[in-house]
Amino acid sequence: MDYLAERLKALSDSTRLRLISLLGHGELCVCDLMEALHLPQSKVSRHMSILKKTGWVVSKRKGKWIYYQLGKPINPIQARILTMLRNDLSQIKQPIKDYQNLLNFLKTKHTEECD
Repeated sequence: MDYLAERLKALSDSTRLRLISLLGHGELCVCDLMEALHLPQSKVSRHMSILKKTGWVVSKRKGKWIYYQLGKPINPIQARILTMLRNDLSQIKQPIKDYQNLLNFLKTKHTEECD
């Protein structure tokens, strides 16, 4: 039960929910997440660290940047919660705006890699 409580606690922040929503669209670099949410790298990285520690996301390093994607849920409860979040967060105003910010940024991004 403590395991589940720790994972649910990681979702108790609106910024982390916004990050989960964006990652529902696929793998993204920290720089992509920063631009979409209009947040500094330190804040995005701190929230991503919590999501990674609790298994909601996984990461890989490419050069100096870290790329994140949603993790594979470890248990059926976490899987159902992640499915619900992916489906329902996309209906809320702020995640819709974040995704539009991301799309606008990706149109102007010169390469697949972050600078």
